[in-house]
Amino acid sequence: MNNAIINFPEPQNEPVKAYLAGSPEREALDAELNRQFNTEVEIPVIIGGKEIYTGDTGKVVCPHDHKHVLATYHKAGEKEVEMAIEAAMEAHKIWSKTPWTTRAAIALKMAELLATKYRPVLNAATMLGQSKNIYQAEIDSACETIDFFRFNVHFASKIYGMQPKNGVGNINHTEFRPLEGFVLAVTPFNFTSIASNLCMTPVLMGNVCLWKPSTTATLSNYYLMKLYKEAGLPDGVINFLPGSGAMIGKVATSSKYFSGIHFTGSTTTFNSLWRQAGENLGKYIGYPRIVGETGGKDFIFVHPSADDVKAVATAAFCGAFEFQGQKCSAASRMYVPKSLWPEVLEWIKKFASEVKMGGVMDPHNFINAVIDEASWDNINSYLDYAEKSSDAEIVVGGKRDKTVGYFVEPTVIVTTNPHFKTMEEEIFAPVLTVYPYDDDKVDETVELCDTTSPYGLTGAVFGKDRLAVEKISDDLRYAAGNFYINDKPTGAVVGNQPFGGARASGTDDKAGGEFNLIRWVIPRVVKETLVSPTDYRYSYMK
Repeated sequence: MNNAIINFPEPQNEPVKAYLAGSPEREALDAELNRQFNTEVEIPVIIGGKEIYTGDTGKVVCPHDHKHVLATYHKAGEKEVEMAIEAAMEAHKIWSKTPWTTRAAIALKMAELLATKYRPVLNAATMLGQSKNIYQAEIDSACETIDFFRFNVHFASKIYGMQPKNGVGNINHTEFRPLEGFVLAVTPFNFTSIASNLCMTPVLMGNVCLWKPSTTATLSNYYLMKLYKEAGLPDGVINFLPGSGAMIGKVATSSKYFSGIHFTGSTTTFNSLWRQAGENLGKYIGYPRIVGETGGKDFIFVHPSADDVKAVATAAFCGAFEFQGQKCSAASRMYVPKSLWPEVLEWIKKFASEVKMGGVMDPHNFINAVIDEASWDNINSYLDYAEKSSDAEIVVGGKRDKTVGYFVEPTVIVTTNPHFKTMEEEIFAPVLTVYPYDDDKVDETVELCDTTSPYGLTGAVFGKDRLAVEKISDDLRYAAGNFYINDKPTGAVVGNQPFGGARASGTDDKAGGEFNLIRWVIPRVVKETLVSPTDYRYSYMK
């Protein structure tokens, strides 16, 4: 019997490996890239630990080499979703009562396995399947995923330690119960770490999960399932359901056991799932927890006092173009004083002329492919629109080609219209639209920045005048859930900058902090009276 009070102190963030030529991590990664590139994997539906091959299949290809097939995956149908609900609820009987320190130990083992044995596996799968370069894969599928495992255990220990005081003659405590049903995790293609966290945060708190992975991230997500299994996660706690998101969402939200959704994706899809849950409220055993991070139209606002123009240009270039702009936090609009814009543009042009674009197997390629043809076609339509517009001009990049892979050059559009289409609409692409403003119209332009977009995810301000920067920060307090001063609006780190936004960007429940974990428990307060009263009378009645 384990009656120890186990301490889980705050961990350190996982160090980012350098992957220099000839280093052990580089040799291991290169070997794994070659293995996965030359191996076509068959990915099953996984329900209750059983692999199910439905025969209804799809293909996983390299976005940068779209004729090359990495895997064939089997799609879940309605029958499989119903089976997954049944398996999850069976697992709930044991997992929800498993000591939380045991659940923590499994999560920490996942972290150790990923830091060692699975590091090249997850990084290679993310590079090949999601077209990330070495660095972008390392900070995502390795470091951030490891950080989520470790920090969430620490955060959970803080939550379980939140206890009420005792009264006179009584002892009080709070139990943090898992939700009574299952959580539906709907995960995106762009971050392997988010895909893991959307499942594992509820699971760490004792919940069971139906997982709808993104089709274009199925390969890396399948390897996550193998990692979970090896770490000792019981069968049925997470059920892996590649397939139609619309169908899986409809069946899941129709179940009386639907108790929550953990989501990252488009605002439209999130709204649809929320609407379905609302329509089915009468069926549920409790009100479901709805947690989501959705779209963004993230900004950089440059104050006229920002005299380090190269720093501004670097933030714009990296914030907009790393991982081809396919980050929820990527900079996609910039407001810059007219006095600074020519020099900022020259630096961006210089950077653009130096970077290389191509497949992930060549480590010199800074820019890789966008995720699939639908994304490429959508980006192409926006660039076509900009090329034909009288109030906008493409001043950097703009070329695109999908012959071999889905490639789009880093592109900068400059506009005289602060409400130009690409200033307002999310594109999820390596496209930055810039509005140069009159230096004496800072306040008016801040107001434009605040009201142009329905989103409120990330933003950044650059300026040397700290009082001016503080005023802008305050004026834009609802425009971004993660706000950066003199830095790009991307790169949140677990435990340092818990991540999420409000407005049309989601419920702002802050992955990477305690807030998110609290959403996956329902507290029960227990009072034990040491000596029970035997007289009904109040004192003054005696």
